[in-house]
Amino acid sequence: MKHFAHTEKDFSKGSVAANILRLAIPMTLAQLINVLYNVVDRAYIGHIPGTSTDALTGVGLTLPIITIVTAFANLFGMGGAPLFSIARGAKEPEKAEKIMGNSFSMLLISGILLSAACYIFRKPLLYLFGASDTTYPYAESYITLYLLGTLFVMISLGMNNFINAQGFGITGMLTVSIGAAHNLLLDPLFIFVFRMGVRGAALATILSQGISALWVLRFLLGTKALVRLSAKSMALSLPLIKEITALGLSGFVMAVTNGSVQIICNATLQRYGGDLYVGIMTVVNSVREVVTIPVTGLSNGAQPVMSFNYGAKKYSRVKSAIKLTTAFSIVFTFIMWALIFFFPHLFIRPFSSEAALIQEGVPAMHLYFFGIFLMALQFSGQSAFVALGKSKQAVFFSLLRKAVIVIPLTLCLPAVDGLGTDGVFLAEPISNLIGGGACFTTMMLTVWRRLGDEKE
Repeated sequence: MKHFAHTEKDFSKGSVAANILRLAIPMTLAQLINVLYNVVDRAYIGHIPGTSTDALTGVGLTLPIITIVTAFANLFGMGGAPLFSIARGAKEPEKAEKIMGNSFSMLLISGILLSAACYIFRKPLLYLFGASDTTYPYAESYITLYLLGTLFVMISLGMNNFINAQGFGITGMLTVSIGAAHNLLLDPLFIFVFRMGVRGAALATILSQGISALWVLRFLLGTKALVRLSAKSMALSLPLIKEITALGLSGFVMAVTNGSVQIICNATLQRYGGDLYVGIMTVVNSVREVVTIPVTGLSNGAQPVMSFNYGAKKYSRVKSAIKLTTAFSIVFTFIMWALIFFFPHLFIRPFSSEAALIQEGVPAMHLYFFGIFLMALQFSGQSAFVALGKSKQAVFFSLLRKAVIVIPLTLCLPAVDGLGTDGVFLAEPISNLIGGGACFTTMMLTVWRRLGDEKE
């Protein structure tokens, strides 16, 4: 604890932009590398001779389960980290340590229960998610092995938030870099050399996540951490768990609703277009994960800075962080929209070279990513709500965009004027306009105004 007030980790000093970028750059790289865990799997699987499209579609059907695992990591990791940062800013190291310990305990408990439940019900779940008799064997082979590594995922994703919240952005980046590098090497070895197919992809992933989890624990238990993970801090405190869960509900709801949207999209596409369109949605989801990484990286990098300065009552610095996050997010997503519109093949070919998937995938990409820059408004508003502990607003707008707008539109639009599969892909841009605009406007009218009124 003697290093708790180390000035290099005091976000109330120096340039706001520099503080954010010092965290955001390595966090963005870390997220990019983290996405490679699953995206690289899909890229390799999509080029397995003879079964590429069926195998790719099968693995795509497991995405909702993987998303649900991520949701619980967000619930206790992203829920605890802002409270942890606020406690650090308020010079309350003992409370910060207790928050981290309780988050760790909840990650372990939820990880064990989640992996058991998903394993038991994997067959009905996969068919519910849009599997056919052709694609189910691939989905079942992948998810059965993947679930064995659930605890590794929970620790590496959930607890890495506390490394970043202490200002060790490079160390946080290395958490996923080490694992992803192993995954990149093991994937072709297991899939092609050992001829394990989708099972090889899953095995490579869980081994790599295990290495990442060991790295996280080694750091948080070691002497370099400003606030260390200790056995006494893991004793559950109901009031703290309520606080962590309340704030983590935003990220949890966002991930769960993303998973729900994937389920509804796959089931609807299976009905209107068959396995080919479920495969196209797998590619679309993979592209979305990659192109939104810089925005989520900057938003996540800004959150500890906002939280710390809010706890330290440096409100003008909080507003500066919100401005930077919003401007960057809008500009970057606008550029990505243009690239996807003019060069869609460049984004599809890494996942499949089959002519039918590419031909039908191009118009689907154009529809899905239309106006993606409006999604930046959701990211900016959401990150401000979470960073400042406004859990109710954060949860509401997470639900609004996905559960209230996307899911009903996905179910209804295909039947409107014969839109069919086009209706599924149109639901996303409509939700970005309505949900993103509502989230950002509310943040400006509430949080932003109050920060201006408060005296530093």
